[in-house]
Order: sequence, then C-alpha cells, then structure tokens
Amino acid sequence: MSIKVGDKLPEANFMTTGADGPEPVTTGDVFNGRRVALFAVPGAFTPTCSAKHLPGFKAKAAELSSKGIDAVACTSVNDVFVMGAWAEHSGVGGIRMLADGNGDFAKAVGLVMDATGFGMGQRSQRYSMVVNDGVVEQLNIEESGEFKVSSADYMLERL
Repeated sequence: MSIKVGDKLPEANFMTTGADGPEPVTTGDVFNGRRVALFAVPGAFTPTCSAKHLPGFKAKAAELSSKGIDAVACTSVNDVFVMGAWAEHSGVGGIRMLADGNGDFAKAVGLVMDATGFGMGQRSQRYSMVVNDGVVEQLNIEESGEFKVSSADYMLERL
C-alpha cells in the first residue's frame, strides 16, 4: 500500500553530494521543519525525466517558493554519483538531489515500479508530493508511462 495524504513520511536514508563527497541524510534531515516539493523519477538521464520532469521543477522553483515551498528535492533509485552528475549536467544547483540507491525510500512509501523489462530493476514510480514538516500534504502519482500529474505545473495549480 502506498503512502497517502495525511501520512507522516517513514524514516529512510538517502545519499547526497556534499562539499567533501557523498553524505548520508535522513528523511528527517530533509523534511522536518520545512515545506518541501519532492518529485520522484524512475531514472536520472532517462528521456522524460531529463527533458520534462527535472527541467520543469527547475523552471518553476521561484513560483513554488512564492507559494510557500521552502525547498525542492528530487529522488530516484540511482546512486549518489549518478544523481550528482545529472544535477551538474542539468544545472539544477537549487534542487536537492536525493539518491535512493537501494530503493529503500521508494519501498517505504510503497511507490516501487518494476522496470526489469527495461533492464533497470526495481525503480521508483514517477510522482510528486508536497511534504509539510514530514507530513504528506499533496500526492500526485502518475499512471504507468504518463507524465501529467507529477509535473511542477500540476503541483503549482494545487497550491
């Protein structure tokens, strides 16, 4: 069963790229005490993720901030080095990239996608959510193969 609006995020660990290299962070580190726009993608450098999803949140970051969002974060079942390279390649310094290398967060929120048919293993479903002090305020889960409700524009319309 997947997480739903009103649920508190479960404790999970991510890896991020810090000044001295990979750094572990917890859901509490990222979400407690702030309102965060989180979006999840099946894979860094994949077509829809790179051409639409990440650029959309990059372009709309200031608008999200004006609607009370304190931070924007992206998660994917990729390692920290891939997420760091994707952020650098995409020029998204203001978006916190959360590597969920083992898919622990995706599993904990019940939003795992089986992409073994594409040679990608278990991945995160595509979705977005607004998390307010660790509690899910808005949740937008895509149907398989779609890119509509997890976009920055869709999230902004509902804030």
